[in-house]
Amino acid sequence: MRIALGPPQYFWPRERMLAFYREALTWPLDVVYLGETVCSKRRELRLADWLQIGDEFARAGVEVVLSSLALLEAESELAQLRRLVGNGRFIIEANDISAVQLARELGVPFVGGPSLNIYNVGSVRMLVDDGMRRLVLGVELGRDWLGELREAAAAEGFALPPIEAIAWGRLPLAWSARCFTARALNLGKDDCGFRCIDYPDGLKLATREGQDFLMINGIQVQSFEVCDLAPVISELLDAGIDTLRLYPQQHDMPRVIGRFRQALEGASPTPLPGHGIGYWHARGPMASAGAETPAIRGP
Repeated sequence: MRIALGPPQYFWPRERMLAFYREALTWPLDVVYLGETVCSKRRELRLADWLQIGDEFARAGVEVVLSSLALLEAESELAQLRRLVGNGRFIIEANDISAVQLARELGVPFVGGPSLNIYNVGSVRMLVDDGMRRLVLGVELGRDWLGELREAAAAEGFALPPIEAIAWGRLPLAWSARCFTARALNLGKDDCGFRCIDYPDGLKLATREGQDFLMINGIQVQSFEVCDLAPVISELLDAGIDTLRLYPQQHDMPRVIGRFRQALEGASPTPLPGHGIGYWHARGPMASAGAETPAIRGP
């Protein structure tokens, strides 16, 4: 099982981002995803910067994948996507079906991202025919669904591609044409002032009763609770997961990666306060083991 550093979800200043990836070169990673997946207005790093960072990881023996936007809204964003897909050096993560189409047209292999909304063998087969090398499970797809997918594929004599699961980080739940961060600050989307850079871990959203509920991150809505699948690592192995995706966070990332490495080596991590296993056991959001204590509060 491999460990992948997922694409950055938050908007960090240029120097902070560059410093993060300089340090990441020293971490025991197998795969690194680079690029902007949330908002095209986030331009602290351009494609040339991501390619340079990718070259450094490739020289270190790490698989490099360039991630695309999950929601495209303008012709300019489609033009950026064409440049990304046609970079000529690295495969891409297709997070929108337009990226799949461009990759197919250019003969570029790709990773199927979690926002493609893939739910059945027919869709997986189609994407494999288009050039998909690996599939990242959608956030709401867990152990039981994956087992059913494997059974359906076996019945058809179809070999599934390697499967990647989101194993750490706040889960990306939805994207919208509206910028939630700008709205929360009474700003228009086109005049946002790039204020999400002031919230390097997202902006907390609570219910009227004051219960922490979600995180907003520009046009993206995330779970409030951090997903942590380290305590169920044996289940991930039994399910045949090939790659674990750990989303970047600004603090303690080496500790997070080390915790998963130790789990893969046989350690038994205990659940962390404020963390949960998301939808891995196919339980709904805000599910509870009892009347008072939520077992899985996010996503």
